[in-house]
Amino acid sequence: MTKPSFQPWLDLWGLTPDGDAFTTEYTGSWLLPVRQADRPAILKLAAVPEEIAGAALMEWWNGQGAAQVLGRQDEALLLERAVGPRSLVEMSRGDQDDDATRIICDAVAVLHAPRGAPPPAGLVPLDVWFAALGPGAANHGGVLVKAYETAQALLAQPRDVVPLHGDVHHANILDFGPRGWLAIDPKGVLGERGYDYANPFCNPDTATALIPGRLDRYLGLVSERAGMDPRRLLMWILAYSGLSAAWILDDGDPAQFDSSIAELAAARLYA
Repeated sequence: MTKPSFQPWLDLWGLTPDGDAFTTEYTGSWLLPVRQADRPAILKLAAVPEEIAGAALMEWWNGQGAAQVLGRQDEALLLERAVGPRSLVEMSRGDQDDDATRIICDAVAVLHAPRGAPPPAGLVPLDVWFAALGPGAANHGGVLVKAYETAQALLAQPRDVVPLHGDVHHANILDFGPRGWLAIDPKGVLGERGYDYANPFCNPDTATALIPGRLDRYLGLVSERAGMDPRRLLMWILAYSGLSAAWILDDGDPAQFDSSIAELAAARLYA
């Protein structure tokens, strides 16, 4: 993928490069570490509409639970940079999985808290976000059928509708030192808050997520921390993991891991 020119944005915001540019794996957005005066920051050039919508949501959060936006124009987003040494991914892979889970829950709760201003226009409703699951269930069958049926039930009667991050996982909540743990890279979605608590069950990696007993332990911890009914949270886990599997299958890749999480959730819901 061709690297875009960062120069117009460097000039606009008075930035100095502070490292090499890199691109994100799935969206194709480009990022460049920079400094604005003495402040470390990240300059991001979004490549897809959901990333631009996410930037507007980041600005709306205004540094509460998320990285502070220092500038935003068109596809460009300037953010404060995480400089803390801790990693939720490494905590989860080690012996601090429960601590990482609590940090994620607390960060999400701040994101979902009411704000004084209305949310930005252009957030994607969850029923639109789930558009791939119906065709995925029809084409591939199996647990995706249960995931689709469960998603339809959830979407028909949503509870606690809020602006959603849309991609909460261990690598999207970073250590910002004195500012604490803050979110990055939202997708800009609107719907029931339970959706944002489902993705972490599939993270930070396959080996960790599929440790025997982890789903049940995680379910108890998250439902208590988030103040959610465990059964409804389990429904969101099934719906999300089914949607993730449908996306992966649409890309022509195997989706055994996501299907495994969906199977575990379905077995508990429909035993």
